[in-house]
Amino acid sequence: MRDAVIVDAVRTPVGRRRGGLAGVHPADLSAHVLRSLAERTGLDPALVDDVVWGCVSQVGEQTACIARYSVLAAGWPEEVPGVTVDRQCGSSQQAVHQAAAGVVSGQYDIAVAGGVESMTRVPMGSSWGGGAFGEPYGPLARARYGGFEFNQGVGAEMIAAEYGLGRTEVDDFALDSHAKAARAIDEGRFLGQLAPVPVTGEDGTERLFTTDEGVRRGSTLEQLAALKTPFKADGVISAGNASQISDGSAALLVTTSEIAARHGWTPIARVHTATVVGTDPITMLKGPIPATAKVLKRSGLSLGDIGAFEVNEAFASVALAWLKETGADPALLNPNGGAIALGHPLGGSGARLMTTLVHHMRDNGIRYGLQTMCEGGGMANATVLELL
Repeated sequence: MRDAVIVDAVRTPVGRRRGGLAGVHPADLSAHVLRSLAERTGLDPALVDDVVWGCVSQVGEQTACIARYSVLAAGWPEEVPGVTVDRQCGSSQQAVHQAAAGVVSGQYDIAVAGGVESMTRVPMGSSWGGGAFGEPYGPLARARYGGFEFNQGVGAEMIAAEYGLGRTEVDDFALDSHAKAARAIDEGRFLGQLAPVPVTGEDGTERLFTTDEGVRRGSTLEQLAALKTPFKADGVISAGNASQISDGSAALLVTTSEIAARHGWTPIARVHTATVVGTDPITMLKGPIPATAKVLKRSGLSLGDIGAFEVNEAFASVALAWLKETGADPALLNPNGGAIALGHPLGGSGARLMTTLVHHMRDNGIRYGLQTMCEGGGMANATVLELL
């Protein structure tokens, strides 16, 4: 039976909104990681059966199947196709799932999965069109939930209330995310996964964008406590304990063990088990909890078998609720920081998390890693990776 393995994974440093990557078109940003992946592995792009690419705001610079134009921007052969996936924040994790499924089924021999989002150039919510083309969701879905206006921030507040999470607890979690990310940068843990991006400054000079720029050092609880809670007057969710608006891209090379050996590649990990779930679209962000339960059941593994967890820090309350519900060891959660510190370039985040996870597993000899992330509309992907 065919398997699906990850040969290598690479990502750009994550840029802040209007930061170091603001001047790079998202197709060109994607092209950069595609070229970097090929260079690192010695991959002949002509052998790629498909590029499966996540992107959320598919409008403007990110429309017209950005996967295809990323392939062309990379200079890869015209014969290499691309498909763009939207499962909201989990789009590029879903892209890995689809690439792995294609490889296992024999539809693909070699696939590249990943994603991109430039939230500077294509702001979140742009695809709504300001109501010019009607409103999303539709009358039947709205009526089913009493006309509730689906909102992730509101959902994050509801989760915090359900799990009894106070302001100090969520702010503490945020500070810890920044501290872990800062340590990872200082200790060079990300160097093996980064593809620095050439960028042109306002003065016309070119430089390399080399490191994640969202990490805040020296923040205090007092500073975070002073931030407003926009989703609820007496709430706990603020800009300080939510994911950052970011730009970035990541890519992973997926094939079978047999084909990898034929090309002289030594894979990092096997895609052991992949699942997706749906959940309440009002709270919306609790999906990682049932997704974790489902992927563990299908994999035949227990929570104690997992040596590292990546749970996307869309909001601190999401990850904290997941910890409380699963009973996982907090020390194993997001060991190099999460989206609160590193940023959350929507369609690129699933691939960014998986890139960070597989490199962390290899660097530390961790046999099993688990990744899960909440998604708009009340969904979540979960993936178990096995070190090879």
